[in-house]
Amino acid sequence: MESFKALIQTYQRQDPAARTKLEIFLTYPGLWATVYYRMAHFLYKKNLKLLARIISTFARFLTGIEIHPGAIIGNRLFIDHGMGIVIGETAEIGDDVRMYHGVTLGGRGNETGKRHPTIGDGVLLSAYVQVIGNITIGSYAKIGAGAVVLKDIPPGVTAVGIPAEIVKTKKDNEKR
Repeated sequence: MESFKALIQTYQRQDPAARTKLEIFLTYPGLWATVYYRMAHFLYKKNLKLLARIISTFARFLTGIEIHPGAIIGNRLFIDHGMGIVIGETAEIGDDVRMYHGVTLGGRGNETGKRHPTIGDGVLLSAYVQVIGNITIGSYAKIGAGAVVLKDIPPGVTAVGIPAEIVKTKKDNEKR
């Protein structure tokens, strides 16, 4: 798990509007949603699930970002303009993921077991992306704003639309 200092450095690197560490500390809800998630996840793993849910509900109240304490989140998650983000209980998120407002990593209903998406390292989830079900978005894929992802997306590609379709291959993206 990354340190608080490393998390602030992530925000400095990823957001050109971030002027100072103090500004990030005082005004970035994505930072605080992640901090509260780490506390809640620790308690969730210790089987203190009610206390974990209370902390995650408090964090949602403060930040507008809902992260279930059972989700598994890697290092350096960057949440920008996070209002309305929902991350479900069995979601898994890799390292260095960038996520914007309105993203949902959700389930498809009353399924049991693994029912939320797996997001690889370095993925970009643009504003209002909906990733639904036990599917995988491969590492370094980019998902365009407003896309609805209902099937696996391979690593390194760009996908857009409803339902999301690949518009750039990994090779196309590597040329840039």
